[in-house]
Amino acid sequence: MANLVRRDNREPARPSTDYRFDPFRVMDALLRWDPFRDDGGGLTQGGEFTARFDVKETKDAYVVKANLPGVKEDDLEVSLNGNMLTIRGKREEERKDEGENYYAIERSSGSFTRSFTLPESADGDNVSADLKSGVLEVRLPKKAEAQPKKISIGKANA
Repeated sequence: MANLVRRDNREPARPSTDYRFDPFRVMDALLRWDPFRDDGGGLTQGGEFTARFDVKETKDAYVVKANLPGVKEDDLEVSLNGNMLTIRGKREEERKDEGENYYAIERSSGSFTRSFTLPESADGDNVSADLKSGVLEVRLPKKAEAQPKKISIGKANA
């Protein structure tokens, strides 16, 4: 609640001194902007939940991580069809009781679906998924034939 400021009508509004122009942040926002999907950093205009994903490759696996705060394990589905990894889930809206005063409502709810096409070197038979502290991690090991092999160099036979 550090960014909520209470102002009485008697006090003139003071400009914030916390703002610093960061050209990298502006450029990042411009490159991520999609005119067909205004998600405002995780919120759509309807207050719909949007999951954020990281996909990386290590030497022995492909790893997909998603920030899913408030998503229960029962409301999450991870499936693999051929080389298509699909992650579906939903986050339920909190009940709002009459008589409660809300000063800001920024947390969102809704359902999401994301699909990723995996390379042929991913081993779909040994995929694992784990949800801890609101972070989903899906690990797809690489097939043995896709792993780099070290070849020892010996003396040539003369």
